[in-house]
Amino acid sequence: MKTRAITGFFFIAVVIGAILLGDISFVLFFSILAAWSTYEFYTLVSSELIKPLKILGVGSAVVFSGLVSAYFLGYLEGKFILLGLPFLSLTFILPLFQKRELPFNDISYTLSGLLYAAFPFVFFIALGFISGVYNPFLPLGYLIILWSNDTGAYLAGRSFGKRKLFERISPNKTWEGFIGGLILAAVVALNLHQYFGSISKIHWVCIALIISIFGTLGDLVESMLKRSLNVKDSGKILPGHGGLLDRFDGLLISTPLVYLFLIFV
Repeated sequence: MKTRAITGFFFIAVVIGAILLGDISFVLFFSILAAWSTYEFYTLVSSELIKPLKILGVGSAVVFSGLVSAYFLGYLEGKFILLGLPFLSLTFILPLFQKRELPFNDISYTLSGLLYAAFPFVFFIALGFISGVYNPFLPLGYLIILWSNDTGAYLAGRSFGKRKLFERISPNKTWEGFIGGLILAAVVALNLHQYFGSISKIHWVCIALIISIFGTLGDLVESMLKRSLNVKDSGKILPGHGGLLDRFDGLLISTPLVYLFLIFV
């Protein structure tokens, strides 16, 4: 627990610092997370029957996050983001020369890594620029709500948890924990409007609902992945916590939906 607490404190400090230091540090840090999470996914699923195209996949994550970042920073026009598409085409072409017995296993997991582990961080980067200029309070507020949801779910589940939420995938999660996380996330969201502004109070609460519901589902999806591979953690980069996928499992599913919500309101 001591190792977990120390790691958590310093990691949160680094994340918050990367967001508040400015747009360059923000896009650089979360682009690195996109690439590392993709690498972590490929390492996790690799076996004799599954060999994702790691170099191409991680390179694609770097290219897409880099192009999107350059666009939002004003260095490129939006059309240049499409330059990442040839990397997706190469995912289908390279296996022609590898003589693997089940090449579409490798192709499928390579693309799954990008979709599951890389693109959500690209949406998170876009979240910081959704108003046209860099606004650190939206991504920071998002993470505060996400962490509040996790905290509320843990405390409520530990204190009152009886009814299993999804026992087949995650035996420790309960409906009481889910409701506790949702309530704390909503309360925190109401207070974020007072200090962060940026969007209306009702929109902050809607974001909290999206994060609570789909963040919890994201947690279950990552648990399903690990259970199917019979592993405890996605990696070892964060002592006491596991890997990046373990720490950002809620973000992976909910971020694109939060971005979609804010685009249309």
